[in-house]
Amino acid sequence: MSESLMPRALVLGSTSRYRRELLSRLRLPFETAAPDVDETPQPGESPAALALRLALAKAHAVAAQYPDAIVIGSDQVADLHGQPLGKPMVHDKAVEQLRAMSGQSMQFHTAVAVVCKASGFAQADTAVVRTVFRPLDDAEIERYLRAETPYDCAGSAKSEGLGITLLDAIESDDPTALIGLPLIRTARLLRAAGLLLP
Repeated sequence: MSESLMPRALVLGSTSRYRRELLSRLRLPFETAAPDVDETPQPGESPAALALRLALAKAHAVAAQYPDAIVIGSDQVADLHGQPLGKPMVHDKAVEQLRAMSGQSMQFHTAVAVVCKASGFAQADTAVVRTVFRPLDDAEIERYLRAETPYDCAGSAKSEGLGITLLDAIESDDPTALIGLPLIRTARLLRAAGLLLP
C-alpha cells in the first residue's frame, strides 16, 4: 500500500483516563499525548465558548507535534447558571460545588475537536448535557465524596458511578458526553476527517 493510502495515525490529545476509555470503544488504534494548553477562562467567556476554545486549542497543540496524524482534543465545562465550574481537585472545593449544585438544573458543555495539520482538516462540535441534581444535605455530600473521591471531574460527580444517585435527570443526545467525550460527535468528525468507522 502506498504511503498516501495508508490510514493516518490517531492521537488523543488528552491524559484523561475517562476519555481514553471512551475512545477505546471505537476499536481504533490510537496513542495519547498531553496537550500543553492554558485552561484559564478569558474575561467574560461563557462556559460553552470556553469548552469549544479549549478543545480546539488542545487538538491544535498536539497536532503541531503530530502533523501527519488525526488528533482529537476535548474539553468539558460544567455550567451552573452561566458560571463555569472546573475540577475541584480537593475535598473542600468539591463540597462547595455540590452544595451549590444541590436542587439545581445545570449544563455540561463537552466539546470535541478533530484536527489534521497535514490535510488541513479542523472541525469541532459541542454536546450539551442538562442535568438536574436532587436536593442534597451535607451528610449525603460527605458520604458521596468519601466513597468516590471525584476530585478530577468537572462538577464533582461521576454519573457513570455512584454520582448517578445525586441526580434526578440527565438529558443529552450524545450519552457519553457527560463522562467526557461525546462519541457520536467524535465518530462523525473522525469520518469527516477520513477514518473508516466501524
